[in-house]
Amino acid sequence: MRFLLSLLLLALPALAADRPNIVFLFTDDQAPWAIGLSGNPYAQTPNMDALFQRGAYLTNAFTVTPVCSPSRASLMTSRYGSELGITDWIHPTRDASIGLDPATTTWPEALQKAGYRTGLVGKWHLGVPDQFHPTKTGFDYFMGFREGGTTPSDPLLEKDGKEQRFQGLTVDIFTDHALQFLENNREGPFLLCLFFRSPHAPWLPVADDDWALFENLMPKPPHPNYPNLDTQRVQRMTREYLASVHGVDRNVGRVVEKLEQLGLTDNTVVVYSADHGYNMGHNGIWHKGNGIWLLTKNPPATANIPDGQRPNMYDNSIRVPTAVVWPGVVKPGTRIERTVSNLDWYPTFVEIAGASLPQGEAIRGRSIVPLLKGQKPQWEDEFFAEYSTKHQSHTAMRMWRTKRWKLIRDFIDPSRDELYDLEHDPEETRNRIESPAPEVLAAIEELDAKIRAHLKKTGDPLLQAIER
Repeated sequence: MRFLLSLLLLALPALAADRPNIVFLFTDDQAPWAIGLSGNPYAQTPNMDALFQRGAYLTNAFTVTPVCSPSRASLMTSRYGSELGITDWIHPTRDASIGLDPATTTWPEALQKAGYRTGLVGKWHLGVPDQFHPTKTGFDYFMGFREGGTTPSDPLLEKDGKEQRFQGLTVDIFTDHALQFLENNREGPFLLCLFFRSPHAPWLPVADDDWALFENLMPKPPHPNYPNLDTQRVQRMTREYLASVHGVDRNVGRVVEKLEQLGLTDNTVVVYSADHGYNMGHNGIWHKGNGIWLLTKNPPATANIPDGQRPNMYDNSIRVPTAVVWPGVVKPGTRIERTVSNLDWYPTFVEIAGASLPQGEAIRGRSIVPLLKGQKPQWEDEFFAEYSTKHQSHTAMRMWRTKRWKLIRDFIDPSRDELYDLEHDPEETRNRIESPAPEVLAAIEELDAKIRAHLKKTGDPLLQAIER
């Protein structure tokens, strides 16, 4: 009997003390250039920089859709928004029936089943009705908001299942409750997802100390010679945006300090990332994949693109600032330049936690644990991304990116197709789609074939329209 009991105990998951806690810090609309470590002289993020340097800085981390809801759906499920029926940000009234189906197993559920206490503080944006509530898809605890946005101060938030008005800055309020979750679950193992609202617009108000650093900043726009660029507006918005980022940075410091106070630092994996990137005057626009012209005179509207809109798949929209701190496993100062995407978090977190992948579920991503451990697995540095806009504009963009080339097809309007030579034009200022150069024609043919093969592989509904 004792022998059988010993075997049974060996078969159980590792003891809580042996399984790392996970803290996932996740921002909304944070550009890859909005951390000091990126080399941007205007960003002031000492706590983020220190955190990134304590582990691995992943310089080529991307999202597969550059807007909130589908990006978050892909994060949670390791599947594309087109597979989930979530292809654009979820409008609280027009899209009342859209949300993340709780029948789809998420990685927080996988960790929950493995014995983790799971909590989400902050933004959800994967369905407002109760049927899509975060507690129905892997979270034991939720405090935050389910819509796409809330105010930067004095927000209306959900706590203990009830909406109530909170006083103060939203970024600080979320951190207050995240720190309380750490306190309450210090025995572990736990998963804490702190999904900040910042630096989503509107950016002001911010704390006085955050604003003081940028109040007199006169930043040079990234593309100052872009025709009709509204330079003064770029500068004003950059000041406000970076001040909002600094508010996040302050609170990252608070989280790190709390982990140290609780003695949890050595047994906690801290991950930092964002739902998508951001533009601020880059290529004449601001915002993300549903970009907005930042000009004194906009290009003319078209049948599918209203005045002021610039749907895009620029790298600044799809690349996200990302780091993994894993004490004893990831060497401090590690820099990983391999291409990874938000699809990869699912299998990665499951492996870190010693949990199990669900049977019968499509998992599109790959665990990045081998990369984090310094191994050199066979890894293709290319990936597919998609964005079908339906609110501000109507597009069906599908993209394939390699280390050198990026092809974007808009299957609603082929005149919007784009090809960028990332090796010679990393800022994507010259669309090569019309070039007769043999290398361009070869790249278009190769990447277009990969896009179409991917649509077939995932059963993208767009494929039916293309093949009619």
